[in-house]
Amino acid sequence: MASSSEPSASGAIVELGRCLTGTEARNLADGLVAGESLTGSLKTVDPSRRATIRSLIAQAGLPDLGAVAAVCRAIEGARSRSTRIDPLWTMPGQLAQTGPLTSSIPQLVNNARTSIVCSTYNFQQTSGLWAALREAAQRDAMRVRVYLDTQAADPKSGWTPPSPAQVAEHLAPARVFRTRSLNGKLVRNHAKYLVVDHRFVLVTSANFSKSAEYANVEFGVRIDSPNLAESVERDILAAEPVLYERVFPDA
Repeated sequence: MASSSEPSASGAIVELGRCLTGTEARNLADGLVAGESLTGSLKTVDPSRRATIRSLIAQAGLPDLGAVAAVCRAIEGARSRSTRIDPLWTMPGQLAQTGPLTSSIPQLVNNARTSIVCSTYNFQQTSGLWAALREAAQRDAMRVRVYLDTQAADPKSGWTPPSPAQVAEHLAPARVFRTRSLNGKLVRNHAKYLVVDHRFVLVTSANFSKSAEYANVEFGVRIDSPNLAESVERDILAAEPVLYERVFPDA
């Protein structure tokens, strides 16, 4: 009998489905079908979650590696579906009649379980995301990556947002990146999106600031699509060495 701290066999399978991305489930199944050991196949899983995945597989009580591969195929299939697309608005005067963009951004971060990828032009400390990302970055086994524009922190009309180094300090141990020079010119990062748990994608016109989140007319869309989420993550990781450089907190 499973202890009170361990899920049942069926519960372990459900939890396995939550922990594995669609790509990880596919690669794990491919390795097992090709005759690799569980240890070898698990090398395709994010290192921070390998022990958890191995433990869940053991708790699931599956009879052999073929059954493990079959479960992974089911997870891959379930992860491939786009289940919901929600429009999100911010409008002054409480005129927005559909989903609230202002509360959706920090709520998505607060509910994250394993990973967050965030891209923005700049941050303001007044943004709800400023505190939510810091709390998320400090959770065990949470991986947070943030992409910023290098020039956004230049003084403008007496107002200076946090520098990339200050953002890195605030969000430690998150990995923070800023745009680098390409062909003699700094790249401009104006993409504003969140990818959460390799599943949810939120794209928004809003900068992460109080004015954008409360006073402006801003539009965003939240998409529940593991395939899209993993595609966005894959593309930004491929571009990272060319367009961005790692930023560390000020000494």
